[in-house]
Amino acid sequence: MTARTGRGKARRAANGSAAEGAARAGFTARGVIYLLVGILALQIAFGTGKREADRGGALAELADQPFGAVLLWALGVGLAGMALWRLSEALFGVTGKDGHTAKKRLPAAARCLFYAFVAYSVLAFAAGSSGGGSSDQQSRDATSKVMEMPAGRWLVGVAGAAIVVAGVVIGVQALRRKYHKKLKLGALSPRARRLVDVTGVGGGVARGLVFAAAGAFAVRAAVDYRPDQAKGLDDTLRSFAETPLGPWLLVCVAAGLVLFGVFSFALARWRRV
Repeated sequence: MTARTGRGKARRAANGSAAEGAARAGFTARGVIYLLVGILALQIAFGTGKREADRGGALAELADQPFGAVLLWALGVGLAGMALWRLSEALFGVTGKDGHTAKKRLPAAARCLFYAFVAYSVLAFAAGSSGGGSSDQQSRDATSKVMEMPAGRWLVGVAGAAIVVAGVVIGVQALRRKYHKKLKLGALSPRARRLVDVTGVGGGVARGLVFAAAGAFAVRAAVDYRPDQAKGLDDTLRSFAETPLGPWLLVCVAAGLVLFGVFSFALARWRRV
């Protein structure tokens, strides 16, 4: 009885105001990063970009702003809040139908690990660390190390294919407006709902396209046995400018990432937690 009572208290705490605040801070922090990456990518498309369009570039841009150090620490804390909220979902269940099933809790655990890593990298940057280099170099280094392992090419290829599939799923779910299930739709005015749909669909499709492209480059690196063909976020975005559509495709994708940043702000306000 005591153990059951303890679990009940832990569950209520996880679903309480602290967890809600952590989740909303996390969505806000995520929105800031996507917004800045999108702006940096737009600058690259128009030939004025001086920084890489990835998390490192976004953090450097933020650091140059007034009270930049404070903003960086706040961003890191917000992302740590997201990790803790995802951890609570993994331990106690996800909001919504079948939230206590392994099908919903395992992805929450994976997101917890991802956001814990991102939070750590942001906090390390705020503390004065370089963060391990650009996303492009990190991607090439990681791919090279994995390829040195037994069956490394297969591992890279499978991982790349999984990222492609994830990108397609992200884009399709955005087009189908699956995010409606997670929103407090009754609290949205008609104008707010239009804003959510424009940013949710446009941002989700752009994000899915970036994921799919990055995964495709990883698959190509595995097939050709060339780790240098793997691309991080910055190189993946720049590759859109190398298509027959030229820089205009990059403009569209970059604008989509800006929209996804705004969509994350909308989630911070109206998502059910």
